[in-house]
Amino acid sequence: MSDLQRSSLPIPDLAYTGTVTYDATDPDTAFPPITPVRPPLGAPNVLVILIDDTGFGASSAFGGPVQTPNFERVADAGLKYTRFHTTALCSPTRAALLSGRNHHTVGMGGITEIATSAPGYSSVRPNNCAPLAETLKLNGYNTAQFGKCHEVPVWQASAIGPFSGWPSPGNGFEHFYGFLGGETNQWYPALYENTTPVEPWGTPEEGYHFMGDMTDKAIAWAREQKTLAPDVPSFVYFAPGATHAPHHVPAEWADKYKGQFDQGWDEVRKETFARQIELGVIPADAVLTERSAGIPAWEEMSDLIKPALARQMEVYAGFLDYADHHVGLLLDAYEELGILDDTLVFVIIGDNGASAEGSMHGTTNEAFTINHMNELETEEFVAEHIDDIGTPRSYNHYAVGWAHAMDTPYQWTKQVASHWGGTRNGTIVSWPNGGVEQGGIRNQFTHVIDVAPTVLAAAGIPEPSSVNGVTQRPYEGTPLNYTFDDAEAEEQHTTQYFEMVGNRAIYHKGWTAVAKHKDPWAGSTHGLDDDVWELYDVEHDWTQSHDLAAAEPEKLAHLQRLFLIQAARFNVLPLDIRSAERMNPDIAGRPQLVTGTSQKFYPGMKRLSENTTINIKNKSWTVSARVAVADAGAEGVLIAQGGAYGGWSFYATGGKLAFAYNLLGIDVDIVHSTSPVPAGEHDLRAHFAYDGGGLAKGGTVTLSVDDEQIGEGRVHKTIPFQFTFDETVDVGVDLASPVSPEYEASNNAFTGSIEWVRIDLGDDDHSHLIDDEHKLAVAMLKQ
Repeated sequence: MSDLQRSSLPIPDLAYTGTVTYDATDPDTAFPPITPVRPPLGAPNVLVILIDDTGFGASSAFGGPVQTPNFERVADAGLKYTRFHTTALCSPTRAALLSGRNHHTVGMGGITEIATSAPGYSSVRPNNCAPLAETLKLNGYNTAQFGKCHEVPVWQASAIGPFSGWPSPGNGFEHFYGFLGGETNQWYPALYENTTPVEPWGTPEEGYHFMGDMTDKAIAWAREQKTLAPDVPSFVYFAPGATHAPHHVPAEWADKYKGQFDQGWDEVRKETFARQIELGVIPADAVLTERSAGIPAWEEMSDLIKPALARQMEVYAGFLDYADHHVGLLLDAYEELGILDDTLVFVIIGDNGASAEGSMHGTTNEAFTINHMNELETEEFVAEHIDDIGTPRSYNHYAVGWAHAMDTPYQWTKQVASHWGGTRNGTIVSWPNGGVEQGGIRNQFTHVIDVAPTVLAAAGIPEPSSVNGVTQRPYEGTPLNYTFDDAEAEEQHTTQYFEMVGNRAIYHKGWTAVAKHKDPWAGSTHGLDDDVWELYDVEHDWTQSHDLAAAEPEKLAHLQRLFLIQAARFNVLPLDIRSAERMNPDIAGRPQLVTGTSQKFYPGMKRLSENTTINIKNKSWTVSARVAVADAGAEGVLIAQGGAYGGWSFYATGGKLAFAYNLLGIDVDIVHSTSPVPAGEHDLRAHFAYDGGGLAKGGTVTLSVDDEQIGEGRVHKTIPFQFTFDETVDVGVDLASPVSPEYEASNNAFTGSIEWVRIDLGDDDHSHLIDDEHKLAVAMLKQ
């Protein structure tokens, strides 16, 4: 197949130009055999493993405190890259990885939830930037993605698509099994198989965890692919939700680390730093940077909460260890199939630095933070719920101090694209039969946009000049292949910009100029022109520890100008630090799926995200259902939104009508009817009359059958901004974790028949009172 024209995809079918006979039995009848498209001879299988929210200083492969023997197994067979960089944020890193272009080039200047109409921030990949998977598929590869996506524009993330931004079919993957958003509950995930919502095979009590599930699916796909097409190489993108919050892991994995973090995050940083020097992943003269501003010292934390803080880190460590274990199972499957040595493996340990989105004392439920309800989660509350951390009873995230420790030895964390703590992620590459040195270290500057051109170079496939009739924009990354067998090879990726919500930097030939605009846990407090620029000679200052801005003003000015040139070149301009405007689709200029004051739902509709359903927060509203109740009486869920960590449900229990409002898992108000619902056809209704006077207020719930009131009660407080990150609106059933304690996570479907369910909004909307900066903070926590 080496003579195929591969620059224009799909590869055109060539017409038969030989003799055509009248009778197929004529001796002159001869046609060439059908030859399926295959990659060039020697093209490897490709396995890209992308871990989530894991800093440079977490994995033992790079000196961290968490044991990751399977990452080290890949490193023993290949190379550790010590200066590999991401974009500091989830969606942008993934879009850059899978396209070979900078994140603004492919429209992903931020996460999908804050997209605007500007080309660099639209969340829509232009069709002149075909993804790597599409190019490989059109060259004969089989392709599959497992795990996290978070690249689908929010207005397209529903059952009606369009699916051009989904892994399958839009991003070139023939098969997808995973979740679309920035995170999911590992015990009760919101799953899709291709474009169809599917449910987990079991409950946590039955042993279900998404990490195991997605690994089983990936192994099954790899086995089937090699059984049915042994001569066809595969591209598998394996992207766990680990270690993004919620940090969910079986207790025995967290218990492996009991007592190992009692010394606190400052000491853990020092211990990690010493191991990193010993391993050679940082040079012997590297400097451990000071604790970043605003992050508390361990000694500043109260004795009351320290045991819970230590447990948060034990759970996180167990979660990363657990993810490594399942990566090992996937590697074992490749080995058993006899293909591991012929596979180009990338293990990218983090799509950004460790996450500082868990508050200063950590949280048992991220929704406390995004809903400005931290007062409900005091230190006493966190301390009392220490045993819930990591279990199905929590939606937990560790404290900011742990995030900083997991980014050792660098400054700052996720979201901070200006400093290495946000963008430098330990990465491992192996390909035993492809000439990759075994057990080596590489210090050349590399970036996530380098992955796609590296894969094509390894496969012997050219960058396409045209895909589906559209002339393509060239890859912007640099192939890493020149480093595979030469530790001293001259660095080829010499210039790289970074930008995220105003945090920005430029790397150029051993120097960085950086400007941090905002902290990860705070909004913008000043304009871009007021940002303070720093300058680092990273050839002699590995960790960006000694600011030379005052000493080298000409060098700083040169790099600042270079940043602007790169920003103009790659769609970074205009820089966008807005908050409320980016949350408002009308101002931001992105489409929205649901408008108006009423939405009708029908049986079978399920897994509808908050972006695709009407917003009932901070206002009065009514939910109505036209149903037929069986002779045995009413039982089961009519409609529910959210789950055990926040939401509401309209259902029947014991023949009576009920409405439950779950306040972030700490309290559930339930209103019951005083009489049962009669058999037959009825209109059932729950009206919520909002108290008003601000956000998150309570209200009175009235239950009725055919306009006859049969119950009334109070909801004392409501959720102002977001119910959950991943749980959904489901009609006729409550999927995943249950909103109400009056029914179980399974077998809660309505036993009668439902014609429709409708939500109607009142005219007392208070959402205009929402703090502008907080709107952006809510979105940023979704990454």
